[in-house]
Amino acid sequence: MPNNSNLDQVKQGVATVPVEPLLLQRWSPRAFAETPVSIADLKTIFTAAAWAASSHNEQPWRFVVGRKGDATWQAIFDALMPLNQLWAKAAPVLFAACAKKTFSHNGAPNGMAEHDVGAASANIALQATALGMHTHGMAGFNRDVLREKLTIPEEFTAVACWALGYRGDPNSLQDNLRQMESAARERKLLEAFVFNTWDATAL
Repeated sequence: MPNNSNLDQVKQGVATVPVEPLLLQRWSPRAFAETPVSIADLKTIFTAAAWAASSHNEQPWRFVVGRKGDATWQAIFDALMPLNQLWAKAAPVLFAACAKKTFSHNGAPNGMAEHDVGAASANIALQATALGMHTHGMAGFNRDVLREKLTIPEEFTAVACWALGYRGDPNSLQDNLRQMESAARERKLLEAFVFNTWDATAL
């Protein structure tokens, strides 16, 4: 397994055409250091979320942020599935990403809300990477437990939970997780997902 000093090199994405380097540097570790994240950096990271695109400029995202040691962090942790708890216990920041299900201007259902929360979350991940940190999004959580513990209103739906912080030592992980931590990343080629008709590649 690569040592901690060259793991970022192993995880560096490889693109067949030039793209913004920050996109290739972003990845989702499971080993986090317990080093706290400053309030100033959190403000920068979530300000990046504010500038994501959204339908009708609704900005339907709400992020409930916990720092390790506070009740919100514990509430989010308690809602995670056991496999995620194994590694997320070290993360200095846990946050829940929620979407407002209706438009504020007319009360109509917002079918793009979760999409737009995803766009804001991508901004968070990239801004964290620019600051030398990492994020890891999780679908493995109990939505009912999260709603109860965070008193999430019915007009919102929980989309994902996230860990945020500085990368830690992969050797702190269990064997199966450590193997995933050290594996190189791969992506589909453009012909697998960019079409000009449904079954014919566009690029």
